[in-house]
Amino acid sequence: MTDKALSHRLSYLLRHAPHEAGLALEPGGWVPLAPVLAHLGVTREQIERVVAGSDKRRFALTESRIRANQGHSVPVDLELMPAAPPTELYHGTHGGALPAIREEGLRAMQRHHVHLSPDRETARRVGARHGPPVVLTVAAGAMHAAGHVFYVSENGVWLTGAVPPGFLHFP
Repeated sequence: MTDKALSHRLSYLLRHAPHEAGLALEPGGWVPLAPVLAHLGVTREQIERVVAGSDKRRFALTESRIRANQGHSVPVDLELMPAAPPTELYHGTHGGALPAIREEGLRAMQRHHVHLSPDRETARRVGARHGPPVVLTVAAGAMHAAGHVFYVSENGVWLTGAVPPGFLHFP
């Protein structure tokens, strides 16, 4: 199995379907590594290579446990602490999503949070997954001042429940 294929399978398992391997997410999103290895039919070395090679640092690995840092669609307490965001954050999307975003803002959809990037380039890469990217600027400081709660995951992705349209700046 290629590292890319393993990364996709690992992401799916840890973020969306831990039950398929008989796993229950522990606080922080952690699961024991041994059953993950057995379920995927891979070695620890392969997992280490995928974790180390993830440009988005999607996973965290200890001696005996692994987790996805964010992006879950299954119930999980990631044990994140509220944090004060920078003045601006960014969200990468594609042009087809803009009409709904202009009307409804950014919503978590099937995930726990809206994911925001600390810089335009990261947001551009995220948005490019579904076609030509569009980068939106989020007035995160103003949102925070208005009472919206933000978290930052281990890999630097900023998370919030939703971003109302009034806090978005469109290109």
